[in-house]
Amino acid sequence: MSQPVTFAICGCGARGLEAYAPYQLTHPEEMKVVAGADVRPQRLELLQARFGVPRSMCFSSDEELLAQPRLADVMIVSTQDRQHVSAALKALDKGYHILLEKPISPDLDQCRALQDKARRTGRLVVVCHVLRYTRFYAALEDLLRRGAVGKIETIDAMEHVAYWHQAHSFVRGNWRSSQETSPMILQKSCHDMDILRWLAGTRCLKVQSFGSLDYFTAENAPEGAALRCLDGCACKDACPYDAEKIYVTDPRTGVRGRGRGWPCAVLASDPDEEKIYAALRTGPYGRCVFHCDNNVVDHQTVNLEFEHNIHATFTMTAFTQDCHRTIKITGTMGEIEGDMEKNLLHLRPFGKPEQTIDLSEAGGQFSGHGGGDFGLMSSFCKLAASGGTGALTGVDASVESHVMALAAEASRLDGGRTITLAQF
Repeated sequence: MSQPVTFAICGCGARGLEAYAPYQLTHPEEMKVVAGADVRPQRLELLQARFGVPRSMCFSSDEELLAQPRLADVMIVSTQDRQHVSAALKALDKGYHILLEKPISPDLDQCRALQDKARRTGRLVVVCHVLRYTRFYAALEDLLRRGAVGKIETIDAMEHVAYWHQAHSFVRGNWRSSQETSPMILQKSCHDMDILRWLAGTRCLKVQSFGSLDYFTAENAPEGAALRCLDGCACKDACPYDAEKIYVTDPRTGVRGRGRGWPCAVLASDPDEEKIYAALRTGPYGRCVFHCDNNVVDHQTVNLEFEHNIHATFTMTAFTQDCHRTIKITGTMGEIEGDMEKNLLHLRPFGKPEQTIDLSEAGGQFSGHGGGDFGLMSSFCKLAASGGTGALTGVDASVESHVMALAAEASRLDGGRTITLAQF
């Protein structure tokens, strides 16, 4: 690669600036961020400080950035869900390749519009289904394609969201409202719909789903709960969702243990205790989880039927200690069980000894999503530099998973009615 691929970023938030742009810091020969846009001045200051982007190439809105002549090879679109497609369509008109944060859109017509525009322009449109780029799922898919369990019969997958992640992102945070962003099964779990489709290796035919917002409601507020966690809440000591615990004192998530990374970086740029406490006193992340304006589900299950009599189940739940994914696949000649957090796969061929595959022993750097964030960036940079078109998570593949997720949500809202995707 003689020259790095250049990038502009629409939306310098946790994904654009914290997940994808840092690939430049370790691979400057492959990637260079040259421009960006965000409505928050402090995010543009970070863009300048961390990545050397000149002030003249920092813009206060997507519209301002997209009004310029094409400034880079690629546009990263990492704005809020319902802003993705409009920015991506304009960027395609300018001649950019697109790296698009998931989901494409909660509106299926918009998904199709982007798909059609990508075909007409001939530009790369890659959706950030980062799980396909992890060592864990890549190894699992390779085992299945090589027939390690024979013909696949069932797939049982579970997304352990973690109680604190649910509180942060889907009760207090940006993705708490399906009307403002997307339904939970699309916003959080289109990753998982994409992975199920990829591992099954064939089309999904039918879905059925159940789920609800059961716990994070005003009716479940314990007696004495304050509207804000720092306002003398009588339930503070016993409440695991207490904002001070999550953002300050918890060694895994709080600023004292986690430091300046996610999730604290969402509350304040370059966070410290003083900034976090200020954000908790006045901002959305200091609210009681029982007194927020959230409406997305806190647990959901999906049953899926694929071609060739492959059946899958998927469970998303907020009520777990840790944030990770587990999976079990059965086939005619064996079974595989895996834990993404531990990077372990257990292959049990029938009548033969069990094999434990420790993917962490392969070495290498694990960035966000089990290495998927940097795996995506590595693949995308090479593809863009070479003029290739065979993207692992191109828009065509992504739209399939969006149809699955949106049909699942339609089923949930209709009491678990079975939906045939061809008709949907």
